[in-house]
Amino acid sequence: MLAQAFAPAKVNLFLHVGAPGDDGYHPLCSLMVFADLGDQVSIAPAEALDFALTGPFAHDLAGAGDNLVQRAALALLQAVRGPRAPVMLALDKQLPVAAGLGGGSSDAGAALRLLRAAWAPEMSDDSLQGLAAALGADGAACLWGAPVLAEGRGERLSPGPALPVMPAVLVNPRVSAPTGAVYSRFDALGAFGDVTPPPLPVAFETVEEVAGWLSFLRNDLEAAAIDVAPAIGDVLSALRGEPETLAAQMSGSGATCFGLCASDIEAEQLAENLERLRPDWWVRRCRLGGPWPDPA
Repeated sequence: MLAQAFAPAKVNLFLHVGAPGDDGYHPLCSLMVFADLGDQVSIAPAEALDFALTGPFAHDLAGAGDNLVQRAALALLQAVRGPRAPVMLALDKQLPVAAGLGGGSSDAGAALRLLRAAWAPEMSDDSLQGLAAALGADGAACLWGAPVLAEGRGERLSPGPALPVMPAVLVNPRVSAPTGAVYSRFDALGAFGDVTPPPLPVAFETVEEVAGWLSFLRNDLEAAAIDVAPAIGDVLSALRGEPETLAAQMSGSGATCFGLCASDIEAEQLAENLERLRPDWWVRRCRLGGPWPDPA
């Protein structure tokens, strides 16, 4: 029997990053939401534990031998006792790799959900979340794909405010902005942010309210990321210059940026405008919020 799970793109509506501590890690504060587009992970019975990779961005992972889906499977196997029926894990990679969208962590979360159902249905949510957290800074947040406020190194999570479904456009200029290089430049610039959580309402009623709130917030890694990959600045300028955009920010350490729109129609128009302007960019219309259902 084939089972599938959705691995949604993660978007940081804002990302405030502080000075590194004695351990070298940067404290942060971020509201993470999830898109209704992403990768797909599936499992099926197999003769031995195996992994298959497809999709338009498969070539960016092919041959790595250590992607987060495989690491998630090994972590769960080590956490349970006794033999488990082997499965084929398949990843359909639709999201750009290393793009600030939490793709690897979301893929790992989808794999963990599927494998718990197959191998260890008795495992608690807390135990599964511990495995996800050990796989990366975004691991715990991306396990369930629900809006969360992340603090500390990203491991301290609290539920985000109630949000409307937010029409949006994701844009990636198809350039590399390695996280390590962005943080190195961020440290060199020394423009560290305040990571005290901003005032958060219990709920936002409209996308316009969210956009107005975001006008007071920021992504502290933006200047460093633009220094590393100037095309990110081109994306932000393009998004902010279009009348359909209510608010635009970079997600994570880049290079993907997002624009919020008032309606699906305006998001579609924004995506079409950007595709005409820069056909070499990866441009996708989506909705932000979450959690989104797994495929039937």
